[in-house]
Amino acid sequence: MAERVGNEKSSTPDFSNWSCPLPLADYPTIVMGHGGGGKLGNELVEHLFLPAFRNPALENLGDAAVLELGSGRVAMSTDSFVVQPLFFPGGSIGALAVNGTVNDLAVSGADPKFLSASFILEEGFPLAQLAAVVQAMADAAATAGVRIVTGDTKVVERGHGDGCYINTTGVGVLRAGINVGPHRAQVGDVVLVSGTVGDHGMAIMSVREGLEFESQIRSDCAALNGLITDVLDAVGTGVHAMRDPTRGGLASTLNEIATSSNVGIEIDEPSLPVRIEVQSACELLGLDPVYVANEGKVVFFVAPEAADRALDVLRAHPLGADAARIGQVTGQHPKMLVARTSMGANRVIATQIGEQLPRIC
Repeated sequence: MAERVGNEKSSTPDFSNWSCPLPLADYPTIVMGHGGGGKLGNELVEHLFLPAFRNPALENLGDAAVLELGSGRVAMSTDSFVVQPLFFPGGSIGALAVNGTVNDLAVSGADPKFLSASFILEEGFPLAQLAAVVQAMADAAATAGVRIVTGDTKVVERGHGDGCYINTTGVGVLRAGINVGPHRAQVGDVVLVSGTVGDHGMAIMSVREGLEFESQIRSDCAALNGLITDVLDAVGTGVHAMRDPTRGGLASTLNEIATSSNVGIEIDEPSLPVRIEVQSACELLGLDPVYVANEGKVVFFVAPEAADRALDVLRAHPLGADAARIGQVTGQHPKMLVARTSMGANRVIATQIGEQLPRIC
């Protein structure tokens, strides 16, 4: 990651002072990789957005901002969705828009309550498709137990959009006594994942590339607030950090937490749950499942004494049946993610520069 040289508190971004062994700052225009959850996107946040908007709530850089309102705490999160195609095996842009924001609130330790929904529509977009998107959102909201209470609609000229883009913002109430975040992982913590990885990204790519397998690859798109509530009810403060590994996949999420908490993370590669058809699709396309996006999985960093109980609770939930213990937090190699391979060797898993799969959420 590039480091800023100069006054850290300056509110004006100074691109000339960026430094990096790779020319990450040498882009006069936005490229697709800036939206991929990798190093390019991180640089935009660190060197452009954060200096301009700096405040304590933003600096946490979690999935949601934690805000003090009166006598209570709330979480607020926003996300935009540009997935292509709009409908895919296991979901749609409508379900994704609701579930993605619900999950960002839930992994921040909040009970999601309300969403806004804003639509950017292209002239000529079929009304029947919009109706299907809206119904998918309504169904997802009902399943997650949240209400869509406000929104906006804009239309752009034909050829200036791609059918339908959606932005959702969510508000949730923080659970009393729960304080989780990407900076709270501790040495000794056990790393759990709630199920198979790479399902969503490969469901999108299998449709785009026309890949067919004996079993259809389906997105894992789902609201995780119920599953997370069960874990928090069971082990409470034993959970130190949670993230949903969306863009950039499991690898980017674990690297972000290692950096934020200044710890090392070691995972056991053979323990990673990956569906056979997802692994096969990744091999065909030259992709690594740990970098492929998920939209219905959560990673937990749990105190060792609470790990077995948390894993039992996960596996008892329909969305956690394939949950697995995949690694631990170490004081060695801080800010690095290391995987133990099936051959007994170690490999460093770095954050990617850009993205493997554009337009997957």
